[in-house]
Amino acid sequence: MDNEAKVMAAFKQAGKPLSSKEVAELSGLEKKDVDKIIKKLKEAEKIHSPKRCYYEPK
Repeated sequence: MDNEAKVMAAFKQAGKPLSSKEVAELSGLEKKDVDKIIKKLKEAEKIHSPKRCYYEPK
């Protein structure tokens, strides 16, 4: 499973908006890597931000 899939799995597992720190804890990845992946997923419009610094899948 690649890191992007781990991040998306963490979002789906939680079922609520998560911060990048929470995603890092759930996925076992470094926070800086999660931040990069979140930026990439936002540009691809796979996730959105319901409130500042929290994200969830579309």
